[in-house]
Amino acid sequence: MPDSLFEADAGAAPEAEAAPLAARMAPLELDEFAGQEHILGEGKLLRRAIMADSLQSAVFYGPSGAGKTALARYISSKTKARTFELNAVTAGVAELKKILEFSKGLSGGLMKKTRVLLVLDEIHHFNRTQQDVLLPSVEKGEVILIGMTTENPFFYINGALLSRFIVVEFKSLNEGHLRKILAGALSEERGLKGANVELSAEAADYLVSNSMGDARRLLNALELAAVTTAPDDGGKRKIGLDTARESIQRRSLRYDKSSDEHYDHISAFIKSMRGSDPDAAVYWLARMLEAGEDPRFLARRILICASEDVGNANPTALLVAESAFKAVEVLGMPESRITLAQAAIYVAVSPKSNASYMAINKAMAEIAHGPERPVPMHLRDASRDGEALGHGKGYKYPHDFPGHYVKQEYMPEPKRFYKPSEQGFEAEIGKRLARLKGDAQDGHK
Repeated sequence: MPDSLFEADAGAAPEAEAAPLAARMAPLELDEFAGQEHILGEGKLLRRAIMADSLQSAVFYGPSGAGKTALARYISSKTKARTFELNAVTAGVAELKKILEFSKGLSGGLMKKTRVLLVLDEIHHFNRTQQDVLLPSVEKGEVILIGMTTENPFFYINGALLSRFIVVEFKSLNEGHLRKILAGALSEERGLKGANVELSAEAADYLVSNSMGDARRLLNALELAAVTTAPDDGGKRKIGLDTARESIQRRSLRYDKSSDEHYDHISAFIKSMRGSDPDAAVYWLARMLEAGEDPRFLARRILICASEDVGNANPTALLVAESAFKAVEVLGMPESRITLAQAAIYVAVSPKSNASYMAINKAMAEIAHGPERPVPMHLRDASRDGEALGHGKGYKYPHDFPGHYVKQEYMPEPKRFYKPSEQGFEAEIGKRLARLKGDAQDGHK
């Protein structure tokens, strides 16, 4: 078994000059990393552990192109541990066990001070059985495991294994980070300095803005633009906006209906409608539709928001949302996008009240924890033999009284659950209830 699968891969790979630009531009020192200052900045725990070669098992998670693999490879190049690399998509339990047995031999034999570092990419693809195989070796310190994933490890890694990890979140790179990477790729010898590339400001702006915080995507597009652009008479490879557009093609949205992105996007969509921002609501709606989200799922979210966040401040919002849901089922895409946008905008611009939502929650809590209230005799059903039992006796029919209202008991030990807001139509509801029952709500708590 080779001492380092990183070294083995490098030996089998083409010459460094022929490696992809993204691989050639991998940081050689910690200070070269763009972004991730929250974990690699001066004095940060992870940086200190790496520099002291004392890193314990960890899981790196975050979006693609944020530097997870680059940092793992950097650690591999600096550590005195014997390093192995696996990808959970292709690796099986048998291959995993070979490495773990090898690590046991080192820790129990003459080489007790030799450590084994296992870098496991796409760790979220390992099922519970495969993860359980790792647990004893990680717990005993026989292997230092660095797992990498784009998914939330708290959803995909079992608790017992996760409790042995340092969880390190990588953030998406911002525009400044990407421009730093772009400048380095154009100016450094291991980058494109020898290719004599001249990138226009418009092309640079386009590549950065369409890289979606992904350094690998940025460098791949830059390299494609460079190698497909012939030098001019002066030997320069001039890359303009049109070439940049062709090289990066269509944006690849980070969105998976079974991942965090799904929940994050729908959360942003709902909160934008709740927050009365129609532009943000339409943007998140468009993102999800473009990524292939089920329009009916989105229509259901709008329906919920119409009741939970608009409520009786604008009762029509629920009707609009319901109509949109029915229309989506009939129309399908792409026409449904128009109906969904109309409904989302209407809900977003409507006055807001969560009074109905709060009322039902309070009532449910009262059912669970409050006193059990029998139905008053005068409210009970008098049909069949009920009248003989006194059911309905003394009931006052509101339509027989002025204003179609009469005071009577509708609930023993009355308690107030619904408190109208002062928003939209609900303000009128509040005024009407005050007129009918008085500000004190007839003793309602």
